[in-house]
Amino acid sequence: MAKIKLWLQKEKKKTAILLRSIPSTVMTLFVVSVVCMNLLANKTLLQLDWIAIDAGILISWLSFMCMDIITKHFGPGASNRISVLAAAINLLTCLIFFVASIIPSNANDYSVFNEIFGGTWFVLLGSTVAFLSSAVINNMLNFLIGRMFKENPDGKLAYAMRTYVSTFIGQFLDNFIFSVIVFVGFAPVFWNGFHWTVLQCATCALTGAVAELVMEIAFSPFGYRIVTKWKKNSVGKEYLEFIEGKETK
Repeated sequence: MAKIKLWLQKEKKKTAILLRSIPSTVMTLFVVSVVCMNLLANKTLLQLDWIAIDAGILISWLSFMCMDIITKHFGPGASNRISVLAAAINLLTCLIFFVASIIPSNANDYSVFNEIFGGTWFVLLGSTVAFLSSAVINNMLNFLIGRMFKENPDGKLAYAMRTYVSTFIGQFLDNFIFSVIVFVGFAPVFWNGFHWTVLQCATCALTGAVAELVMEIAFSPFGYRIVTKWKKNSVGKEYLEFIEGKETK
């Protein structure tokens, strides 16, 4: 019990320092993208016999790009902590939306508003499990691939490879886990028989991963510029010194 308490105290202090260290723009974009991804996942954009795509694909790439930036500069542990925090903020946001949706109002017909922002519990469950699972895998892959580049770990090629590979695999798992939980597990029961097949889930995950990889490739120069500037300006020096080399780039 004492060890657990000590570990929690260290994690609390470490997280507090980390939050002071990460520039607010990246942190804000990351949290907002996670919240928006959860809302957009309620809408199916395309459904055919072999493929289905939900609207979360439009912004999920931004979440992974932010995680890749944080992992490169602060390490996978830092990115995992921020991912858990983002998921917690998303849950709190969904709770506030739900409370707002059930408060009656005679000012107008808010049935559509209530339906959208009230959310669906199993969609929230699926998105949370999928996001946290894929985030841990993405961050660790990014870190491990980066360690393969011994000669020039901060070069453009190293950054490209660690972000492209981790993003593709992470995005595939995120999309697949979410689709299976929501559209195979719960949708047939709660949405009047509406469902996706496992094949649709797999093709959705693959298509989404490819599309989001394209977005990652398009915006990776900005990500590389950010981490290069962070290193040049010694951003997060307090956190990097605090962890004493336990999490390295």
